[in-house]
Amino acid sequence: DIKMVLKPNLEDLKAIGYYLGKIIIGLGMTILIPLASAFIFRELNPFYDFLISFLICLIFGNALILLCKTDKDLNWVGGMVVVSLAWLAAAVLGAIPFYLSGHWVSFLDCIFDSMSGFATTGLVLVQDLDHIARSVNLWRHLIMFIGGQGVVVVALSFLVRGSAGAFRMYVGEARDEKVLPNVVETARFIWLVSIVYLILGTIVLAIVGRCEGMSWVNSFFHGACVFMAAFDTGGFAPQSQNILYYHSLAYEIVTIIIMILGSLNFKLHYTLWMRGKKEIVTNIETRTFFMTIMLTFFLTAVGLAKLGVYPDALGLFRKGFYQLISGHTGTGYQTIYARQFIHEWGALALISITIAMALGGCVCSTTGGIKMLRIGVVFKALYNDIKRVMLPEAGVFIEKYHHIKDVIMEERQVRSAVLIFLCYLGLYALGGIVGMFFGYPALASLFESTSAAANVGLTCGITQAAMPALLKVVYILQMWIGRLEFMSVFVLIGFFAAFIRGK
Repeated sequence: DIKMVLKPNLEDLKAIGYYLGKIIIGLGMTILIPLASAFIFRELNPFYDFLISFLICLIFGNALILLCKTDKDLNWVGGMVVVSLAWLAAAVLGAIPFYLSGHWVSFLDCIFDSMSGFATTGLVLVQDLDHIARSVNLWRHLIMFIGGQGVVVVALSFLVRGSAGAFRMYVGEARDEKVLPNVVETARFIWLVSIVYLILGTIVLAIVGRCEGMSWVNSFFHGACVFMAAFDTGGFAPQSQNILYYHSLAYEIVTIIIMILGSLNFKLHYTLWMRGKKEIVTNIETRTFFMTIMLTFFLTAVGLAKLGVYPDALGLFRKGFYQLISGHTGTGYQTIYARQFIHEWGALALISITIAMALGGCVCSTTGGIKMLRIGVVFKALYNDIKRVMLPEAGVFIEKYHHIKDVIMEERQVRSAVLIFLCYLGLYALGGIVGMFFGYPALASLFESTSAAANVGLTCGITQAAMPALLKVVYILQMWIGRLEFMSVFVLIGFFAAFIRGK
């Protein structure tokens, strides 16, 4: 009964406000990067825009820290509430430079693109992207890099001391696996992996860009932006044509490799770095990932072959396989125009891409969707139940699966995986129903809704500045809920209910 729930007291609220203030200051510090970029590229108006945004973050963050100064650590509810509110605050504050740039129709559109960036979705409402300031473009991609690692991971890395509250916020951000014994060390390791890959990936993409005829400055700028959005499975690109702009097979192959790296579990990266390569073959996640990629690509290829869309193998790879990997890893990079999904691809190929987007990548990675560990656990549990029925009743079963180490399968793991699975299906369906309510075709609505809720960013043309405001709000909420994997959002709703009706 809700009436038996304890009402949060003033100390609980102060602890939430205090940590939220620290995260907002952490976010403000990241604005210094595009601020420096605007100074270097002599972009005067964007320089002032970022300066204003930086000061707003500093004022809000410090005000919360001063008003809510407390020695109390966060409890589980507080940690989850901070995370939910931090992502909403990041979307609003991150939208300020967008709004000041004048390249968005409304502040709602700015929040849409900001949430799309932080949640590493990649759906866009920006206008005239090809003529946007370099520093604003850098900010678009930087928020994907921040969001992929996690807004809270940023704060844990630099601003929050190691504490129980820190761990609770880390878990609230849909990262329940510690790579190292301490969450602050884990957060720093996540940054180490990302920055090492960022340097290597940017250099490779810059060399490819230079070979394709871009200047060194442009090839490095595009390389850095594209890497940040590919590794963090985001899908923003510096140009309005997305990856199609480059017309480069080498660029497409490099981005496929980066997208797959970004969709792998950070704990798996750690294991591969420290212990060798065998884990990639034995891990339940990577095995499930390989199987689902093969299955969904087979369906996509059959659908495209039936319609004769891409008659040669290279065309099927560059258009069919690229879109499939982009969808399955939750990146959202496109080498075709949005409306080609509707006018050329046909229902079977579109459904298989939608399934790939819905499934997503690995847990504790930068990707969204249901996730491979849960899919693997659900199917292994189903297989075990069938085996149990067929074998003698007296048999005792101890079922295991391998995920970094051998794990005994328990009922609570299966129940948790099934619940999240069902929650995602409900979220995909909800956005699809709202899309149909506004008159969009059923399959297109489900495709776009899945893309938003699974934080993918592929679009069949529904996401435009002219779409209904309510649909924009629904997609923003889907991106937020999908990125945090429900629990933090459910706790936030419960927290408000307890505050209003608790005793």
